[in-house]
Amino acid sequence: MKKKKIFLVAGARPNFMKIAALWKELKKFPSQFATYIIHTGQHYDYEMSHIFFKNLGLPRPHFHLGVGSASHSRQTAKIMVRFEKVVCQQTPDIVVVVGDVNSTLACSIVATKLKVPLAHVEAGLRSFDRQMPEEINRVVSDALSDYLFTTCEDANQNLRREGIPREKVFFVGNVMIDTLLSLKREAQRRNTWKSFGLKKKRYALLTLHRPENVDKKEVLTNILDGLEEVGNHIPIIFPIHPRAAKQVKKFRLGKYFGSKSNSGIFRIKPLGYMDFLNLMCNSKFVLTDSGGIQEETTVLNIPCLTLRKNTERPVTVKQGTNIVVGADPRRIVREATRIINGKGKKGRIPRFWEGKAAQRIVKVLLNT
Repeated sequence: MKKKKIFLVAGARPNFMKIAALWKELKKFPSQFATYIIHTGQHYDYEMSHIFFKNLGLPRPHFHLGVGSASHSRQTAKIMVRFEKVVCQQTPDIVVVVGDVNSTLACSIVATKLKVPLAHVEAGLRSFDRQMPEEINRVVSDALSDYLFTTCEDANQNLRREGIPREKVFFVGNVMIDTLLSLKREAQRRNTWKSFGLKKKRYALLTLHRPENVDKKEVLTNILDGLEEVGNHIPIIFPIHPRAAKQVKKFRLGKYFGSKSNSGIFRIKPLGYMDFLNLMCNSKFVLTDSGGIQEETTVLNIPCLTLRKNTERPVTVKQGTNIVVGADPRRIVREATRIINGKGKKGRIPRFWEGKAAQRIVKVLLNT
């Protein structure tokens, strides 16, 4: 029997965590699948990519497109041109895209134009905010996909409303949680939090990178005003994203950051997955504008304050530990204070977020 050639496409750090679970599960069927990892290079920091691949047990990408940073249109176009060449040369049987980054959109279009079956992992998520570039990527990728693998029931409902045939939709759970649960114990054995002089459950963890938060001085200043006040009561450790670091320097906002980890906002260099997971597991709460971290904190039962006006992951609010606070400094302080005072939101883990999503996806691929 001829092996199915599977392309797993990844472009940015959250994608790496998602394809890791799929890679490991697909490798259990060597006679049925020939699996290849395509790194578009959308996340262009080679050293950080290398650390993530190593942490996640992934091999070096079989194809690295090396597109680098650019505007949305230029980056998407460069990915399409380079991915088309690889697809034409290698003729995969299925292209698997994950998440909602530009790589997802670009490779979805290429696969569809070349009549290669397309699978979208994490389909159906919606913020209903078309000003978010990621929302456009999600909607278009779903419209083009032959297999739509969803993480939650509200994603299924969104796809039904958009007219996606039921036979294309598979409710499988969350592959990012597969990776989280498989590496949680190993991550907890690390002493990352201790190495920064932090005390367990006595610090907050911050991530901030979205253009709507860091590219406008007024918005970024509002967020930092709120965080500065929170930092008077609990230290906030901030593995700073390159985009945020660039904007902090541009807007001359360095005054918000302290030189010691035991007070205020303390920024550090970006971390690999295992060190970041260690910091997250041992934190009192997390402040973030990331999508995946809203899911991870829900599973870890850690309060999460989302620094955005909306979320495409409402299940983390309805069922999980997440509260959407936007960029309003008063609301950031109010909700953070509740958590510090022991009144943080408790949640429950959504259905199928138990570490077997990749198994369900591969079962579908085996039967196609």
